[in-house]
Amino acid sequence: MEWPTLDMLLFLLAAGFIAAFIDSVVGGGGLVSLPALLLAGLPPSIALGTNKLGGTLSSLTSTLSFLTSGKIDKKIALALFPLAFVGSALGTYTVHLLPSSFLRPLVVSLLIVILIYTLFKKNWDGTGRLRPMTKTSRTVLGAAAFVLGFYDGFFGPGTGSFLLFVFLLFGYDFVGASANAKVLNFASNIASLASFFLLKSVHIGYGLPMGLAMIAGALVGSQLAIRKGSTYVKPLFIVVTTLLIGKQLWDLF
Repeated sequence: MEWPTLDMLLFLLAAGFIAAFIDSVVGGGGLVSLPALLLAGLPPSIALGTNKLGGTLSSLTSTLSFLTSGKIDKKIALALFPLAFVGSALGTYTVHLLPSSFLRPLVVSLLIVILIYTLFKKNWDGTGRLRPMTKTSRTVLGAAAFVLGFYDGFFGPGTGSFLLFVFLLFGYDFVGASANAKVLNFASNIASLASFFLLKSVHIGYGLPMGLAMIAGALVGSQLAIRKGSTYVKPLFIVVTTLLIGKQLWDLF
């Protein structure tokens, strides 16, 4: 197993911390961590798997942080966790059978809709007025967890934004939506990481140091979100979603 040089180690530690700081709240950390691993010289397939190792450690830390703060709806999260897990496992398997690049235009369109909706919906103040959990709403939420889990395993960009948006639509405040979204993101990350390990596409020497830095970044980011609330989460959500749109457009054209 090859370990990075000191200069490369410091670079990976810094990139991991920044990526997890962002990802712990609204997702999108891959905008930082994946390019960093590619710059470190890893082949794309290995970089994707190694990035999942760091992302899993980051989402685990965020989940535990939000859990101890009481921001996670345990009943909902526990019910949706296996759906996101199974969806991600199927998505990771499917990506080896079908190309995922055709999804990029659809993802860009959906992210733009989410951004515009968030910016201009005047009565969306993030105060956490939950909608009643009817049989229909539970079915819709379950389907969303499965589909977005599948999407995360199959393609991935914007998963955190999509999950957070779904919980916002059901009436959670920005911090509560971020907390519950992170639980599902953790579920999808575990399934995807296991698949990458089976395919021998994870570089432990690079992924473990970055993952440790991501634990620190996730802890700082989630704690800041808990303390600052929607005044911090909403602007970060808007910024990261805008960057995701720009990145997907760049890759598309």
